[in-house]
Amino acid sequence: MSLRPLRLCIIDMNNAHVNQAMRCLRGIAASFFEHVAAHNPQLSCELVEVSPRDTFDPVPRDCDLYVSSGGPGSPFDGDGTPWADDYGRFSDGVVESAARGGAEARALFAVCYSFEMVVRHFQVAQIAPRAERKFGVMPIYTTSEGQRHPLLAAFGDRLFAFEHRNWEAVEPDESRLRALGGKVLARESRDGVSKGRALLALDVAPGIEAVQFHPEADRPGVMNWVARPEQAAAFKAVYGEVTYQAMLRTLENPLSLAIFRRFGDAARAYAGGARAHRAA
Repeated sequence: MSLRPLRLCIIDMNNAHVNQAMRCLRGIAASFFEHVAAHNPQLSCELVEVSPRDTFDPVPRDCDLYVSSGGPGSPFDGDGTPWADDYGRFSDGVVESAARGGAEARALFAVCYSFEMVVRHFQVAQIAPRAERKFGVMPIYTTSEGQRHPLLAAFGDRLFAFEHRNWEAVEPDESRLRALGGKVLARESRDGVSKGRALLALDVAPGIEAVQFHPEADRPGVMNWVARPEQAAAFKAVYGEVTYQAMLRTLENPLSLAIFRRFGDAARAYAGGARAHRAA
């Protein structure tokens, strides 16, 4: 029996803005395809890209795996527009397909802006503006559920990741999340309050996992960003020189460098767990 291609779709939410994220996501996709080829040489892979916010193209429904990127602007910007309505229907379809199971099940991994869109759509928390922008390499605190989840289990109770956001998910609706079969995987603070109240990673519902931070960010991209004089000055103005220097030390630490590589491995494991042996 022949294998039909494994199709991975990157949903570009950058609204035609050029940044490092798409380079990183394409690199992760290429690495994953190499992984598939090594273990399933008869299985071909196809990469599909769609940019709904600026082209208004609908998200294709014939892919197996979806990675939906971050992007600029407010998660409320698209309210009432065809592309946002389509994204909501697409998200519902992913959950329905995953709940049915079988060869047609799909999976979505949503990052930052897409995280905010998914949280709003499924009404699992409130999306609110931050008093000030949060940006830089920041600690992410996993919950007990997160420490057992395949996406974050490798990191123990804390990891460091790049954040760049003006919005946050707060006040989770625990009953709604439970009804969907979801879980809170990571928070901004260990106690949920002292360093901020934001939810940073969710297993939203069958087939959908989402993070507020940027796991795709690699060391060269982050170093390029933090080394820019205007970004360094803005960071120091908010967090201070001591925190800026601590962030640089984190980036220079070989153990921290492994974090970037390890999240690439986690992304491959996320994708590799889904339908790599599907028959036509």
